[in-house]
Amino acid sequence: MLRKLAFVTTAFFFTASPLWPQSSADAQVDALFDALGLHETVEIMRAEGLDYGDTLGDDMLPGGAAPEWSAAVSQIYDTEMMYEEIRGAMGEALDGADVDAMLAFFTSELGRTIINLEVSARRAMLDDAVEQASNEHAAIAAMDETPRYAMVTEFIDANDLIENNVVGALNSSYAFYLGLIDGGAMPAGVTAETALQDVWAQEPDIRNTTTEWAYSFLLLAYQPLSDADLEAYIAFSSSDAGKEMTDALFIAFDGMFDDISRALGLAVSRFMISQEL
Repeated sequence: MLRKLAFVTTAFFFTASPLWPQSSADAQVDALFDALGLHETVEIMRAEGLDYGDTLGDDMLPGGAAPEWSAAVSQIYDTEMMYEEIRGAMGEALDGADVDAMLAFFTSELGRTIINLEVSARRAMLDDAVEQASNEHAAIAAMDETPRYAMVTEFIDANDLIENNVVGALNSSYAFYLGLIDGGAMPAGVTAETALQDVWAQEPDIRNTTTEWAYSFLLLAYQPLSDADLEAYIAFSSSDAGKEMTDALFIAFDGMFDDISRALGLAVSRFMISQEL
């Protein structure tokens, strides 16, 4: 399954206050979530997931992406469940981290601008035509070795985006296989071990796709930023607080994607078996 990258993204989205007392650490994490706009990120991921679910149904189910399948996929990509899982995992991962420094950056004018640019670009890339144009622009920038391409490379390296996303995608693919196996849809000879071999065989293609998407997205999102603004973002990403936040984001999103992938595998198994009966 192609995972879009778990970038920092998106604007403000208000939630009701919790019914239980919050510690100052919980309040800080919630403030960071507001600053990063993770509710909107999850909404975009749901849209990406529903689109992927249609493709999955057409490719793997005899009846294609029927309304019943679309309803099952919609349940799996439930925004509230997705958000709560991310919130819990990231809050735990940020325990002891310098959340003050993260808040200082992302509540600044530059931080808010970056978040808005990231979410706008990611939402725009839901359109296949925009994604294709972004891919072509990134390919030209790579061939010409433009200064902005070099800066985006520096940003990618500072956050270790390619490697983190490749590892996450491989884990998600393996979770999908396990869902198929546990759901009884795979032949008897397919085991967790053989599934792992199949997943590793996908690594070169996943790496190429991940690299292409990363440059396409980042070059589109950060095009309005000045070199000085992008350098400031790279500097924050390279700081201890920036690295702590990136690590926490990947921990949270990777766990969510693994759960979703296994649920999709189980759902595919259930529909395959029911349609064969």
